[in-house]
Amino acid sequence: MPAGDQTVLDQSVSRLMRGNEGRHGLQLLSDNLDAFAARALSARNAGRSLDLMYYIWKNDLTGRLLAHEVIAAADRGVRVRMLLDDLNILGDDDTYLAIDSHHNIEVRLFNPARARESAIRRTLELIWRAFSATRRMHNKAWIADGRIAIVGGRNIGDEYFGAARTSNFHDWDLLLVGPGVQSTESIFDVFWNSEEVLPIRALAKRPVTDLDDLKTRLTLLVESEVAKPYIDRIRERVSLAQLTGALGQLHWTDVAKIISDPPEKALGKKRENWMMGMLMPVLEGARSSMQIISPYFIPGDQGTSRLTEQVAKGVEVSVLTNSLAATDVAAVHGAYAWYRKPLVKGDVRLFELQPFDRRPVISPFGSSGASLHTKAFMVDGQAGFVGSFNFDPRSAALNTEMGILFKQSELISEMYDLFEEETSPQSAYRLGLDRDRLVWGGEVDGQPRRFYRDPEAGILRRLLAAVIGLLPIQSQL
Repeated sequence: MPAGDQTVLDQSVSRLMRGNEGRHGLQLLSDNLDAFAARALSARNAGRSLDLMYYIWKNDLTGRLLAHEVIAAADRGVRVRMLLDDLNILGDDDTYLAIDSHHNIEVRLFNPARARESAIRRTLELIWRAFSATRRMHNKAWIADGRIAIVGGRNIGDEYFGAARTSNFHDWDLLLVGPGVQSTESIFDVFWNSEEVLPIRALAKRPVTDLDDLKTRLTLLVESEVAKPYIDRIRERVSLAQLTGALGQLHWTDVAKIISDPPEKALGKKRENWMMGMLMPVLEGARSSMQIISPYFIPGDQGTSRLTEQVAKGVEVSVLTNSLAATDVAAVHGAYAWYRKPLVKGDVRLFELQPFDRRPVISPFGSSGASLHTKAFMVDGQAGFVGSFNFDPRSAALNTEMGILFKQSELISEMYDLFEEETSPQSAYRLGLDRDRLVWGGEVDGQPRRFYRDPEAGILRRLLAAVIGLLPIQSQL
């Protein structure tokens, strides 16, 4: 577009910020369809740039629908930079090479494997590079025209947008306008230009798949019945202004900070800038209450002591994580299980999400199974965080993470209401003790129930978690 011209997003954001210039506008995306629509609409309205940074971008229904929106934006002249962690695109090189062949799109990979033609050779390389290969870019950011950003827990794939056939995630993102978008862009640029990143075309050893063929297949998918709920939601929202209006007013604040690990964390460097050091002072500063949501929760001995010490000081500490039946990573649950009894004994209010989704199924092929994927916390009803950071050793020491720290009481209140809903007896089990034995309390089919072992988890899943819990691999989980 000609220099100096304003894009549709420039105009939309300027209108939204009228009277709040220089402040941060935040909006919670807790609904899976709206989270999809926000990304699609920002791509449709972009006129200058799309910078996309994801740990996972699946080649499934919603992944392909959003790829269609991204390619359509590039066809209009929008410059697209797509930065993906390499671990999760195994087998999809052809698709991303085709996307990269577009003259307005570049795809780069974080910490990529060099062996790409054979799954066996790739696995051997990952074993050979065990120290560095396990360090991944777990960041998630969607930035359009440098004016709007979406940061949070969602990757790109069906389970994040309610279309998975097995289980769908409960997850949160924050839609952001204002000066924090530039901070998000700066973080993206640091990663994009880091030594841990390579262009996918520099790694390619095969002919590039025809882009026109990919476009044709994506167009047919957009017109299919299975895509209808997602295309309809985009049409309902139409514009960024209508999307934000449908979700409620933006929450404005002067206090918000986009934080991220440096890419060098993948090399074990720059420890003084790691996110854990930014998050812990906020949590340890709690005076009355703290709510933590983490799907993969391994506090360790030190974290368990810190949480129970907060309770001893008079702080009400509540934690929501996955039950064994709800989790998508049973290995993590095996490590977490060691800390349940000490936490409950220390009067931490510990909840585990039930594996049943009480929300309406979105896709005709979507599952009613539920799993937690939100990574967030709230402190004293005033401060909050939403991002990609799990309370586990992997997020603390191995993966790069990012998120938004902020103070905004109305947004915290909205998050707290959702937390209360997610931890209700209809949605989660509350853990307690019965003569020093763990007990799970909740409601099933409207009736109070108590369980004396992990509810709804089959014997094989319980056995796997128990065995993993005995292995000395907690630092890698």
